Amino acid sequence: MQTDGQLKTGRDVVVAALLGAEEFGFATAPLVVSGCILMRVCHLDTCPVGVATQNPVLRSRFSGKPEFVVNFFEFIAQEVRELLAALGFRSIDEAVGRVESLDTVGAIDHWKASGLDLAPILHQVEVAETHFPDQDVRRTKVQDHGLERSLDVTELVPLAEPALERGEPVRAQLRIRNVNRTVGTILGHEVTKRYGGDGLPDGTIDLTFTGSAGQSFGAFVPRGVTLRLEGDANDYVGKGLSGGRLVIRPDRSAPFKADEHIIAGNTIAYGATSGEIYIRGGVGERCCVRNSGARVVTEGVGDHGCEYMTGGRVAVLGPTGRNFAAGMSGGIAWVLDLKEQRVNGELVELGPVAEAHRDELHDMVRRHHEETGSKVAEALLADWEAALERFTEVMPRDYRIVLEVRAKAEADGLDEDATANRIMEVLHG
Repeated sequence: MQTDGQLKTGRDVVVAALLGAEEFGFATAPLVVSGCILMRVCHLDTCPVGVATQNPVLRSRFSGKPEFVVNFFEFIAQEVRELLAALGFRSIDEAVGRVESLDTVGAIDHWKASGLDLAPILHQVEVAETHFPDQDVRRTKVQDHGLERSLDVTELVPLAEPALERGEPVRAQLRIRNVNRTVGTILGHEVTKRYGGDGLPDGTIDLTFTGSAGQSFGAFVPRGVTLRLEGDANDYVGKGLSGGRLVIRPDRSAPFKADEHIIAGNTIAYGATSGEIYIRGGVGERCCVRNSGARVVTEGVGDHGCEYMTGGRVAVLGPTGRNFAAGMSGGIAWVLDLKEQRVNGELVELGPVAEAHRDELHDMVRRHHEETGSKVAEALLADWEAALERFTEVMPRDYRIVLEVRAKAEADGLDEDATANRIMEVLHG
């Protein structure tokens, strides 16, 4: 069991271990040790100590070193050793689950605990009480994740061997079920292991699946891998997509209209950095959350679409849910027949499709039609000038200013540092 959340000292580690934890997650404390001063402006690209920013002027102020974090954890480890020794334990393993070593009176009697029943948390579990007499209080057996039986290992990697070894094109059709999760991820790992971040030429490996995909279909897939799905998919399609291409459409024999149904689940393209996703049909909530570079086309999204998006392009050829573009600080979204009341306008502005972006949007809609056979895209392309009038461009205000200033700086022949300074002056005076 792992625990995290405001762990800062060796005492926090020991308390967590006595409550049953075996792994301990640190986040804020090491970040502060690295130089963060908790200004809470991570999303504004104005971090004064150069941690959460892409601005080269601010990044130059970062003074953190790996040695600082190493030193911090050495202090943590020393305090853990001292406390374990005081309690009579020789290791963390011996302390795991030993709730009787905690002085709980202060917690139980504290006024903040009024009305809370802490008994389940503080209960001392005896193995004899459980239905598993051979089970230990801590982990002593390695969990079998069944990776060697996954679709990637048993079928995809062997099928793709010509591409992996010699860069030869590979085409195949396979069945897929919803128990097949993270399909394509191990295959993508094999591509990256051999060819690095550049991957393979686009479309070298092109696999078509029929059926219902489990969670995280196409997660982290790199350039050179195209996964096509004729059916439907669960959540997290294209999570962390890293240059690959995903195409999802209903089964060709399906009698319903794709654009009137949900074809894929929630959090599509979560944290994607590059690549393309074309989905003929609607998707669930939080589509393109934290997308930073992928191009995505869908025919409808649920609530919180493009939330915290920092880059990339999204075309929504259908309805949107509430709170669209909340926290969106980068990238551009084009939405068909947008209802403005469904947009979170804190960071973004709405307007017609800019002249400079019309060819890009047309290319995305055209590719969507070619890849999925979308009837919606076909109708839009048939009268593109009229279709353009139906689209609303959703763009973060500061992002638009950055693009304009950067273009002007490039026209003036400024170098990167001078361009960054000009952006800072325009955005922040």
